Amino acid sequence: MGLCKVSFPVLCVLGLVMIVSHVANAQDSPADYVNAHNAARSEVGVQNLAWDDTVAAFAQNYANQRKGDCQLIHSGGGGQYGENLAMSTGDLSGTDAVKLWVDEKSNYDYNSNSCVGGECLHYTQVVWRDSVRLGCAKVACDNGGTFITCNYAPPGNYVGQRPY
Repeated sequence: MGLCKVSFPVLCVLGLVMIVSHVANAQDSPADYVNAHNAARSEVGVQNLAWDDTVAAFAQNYANQRKGDCQLIHSGGGGQYGENLAMSTGDLSGTDAVKLWVDEKSNYDYNSNSCVGGECLHYTQVVWRDSVRLGCAKVACDNGGTFITCNYAPPGNYVGQRPY
């Protein structure tokens, strides 16, 4: 009977740790990033992106480099990846970062293929028809903020070309 008394509290603590762990990672899984991107892509009839571990490793490596300063400096993608960056002074979920980029849709004018009234190039990268693979990463910055990067293969946003 003593074993049952000890086991129940241990199970409760383990259950709580699992719930807290799940909540802490909510909206930051590969599926969360992919689903948020693909929802925007489906609105304009563009094929879905698929998660790519190689692209994600590139994103994680770069996010780790930004951990110390959390600055929105592009990696350059090594010429092989497009890139969107987001940062916040507190916690920012991956899906919220994608929402920030997709919210630029209102600034994109398809007829002139240009940004009007503000930034739209994050949005056009999200929906770029030739990009088919995605990898994203998130780090907690040393200053308490969050840095998120998503990389796209092949890259998009070529001057003179439409995203879709």
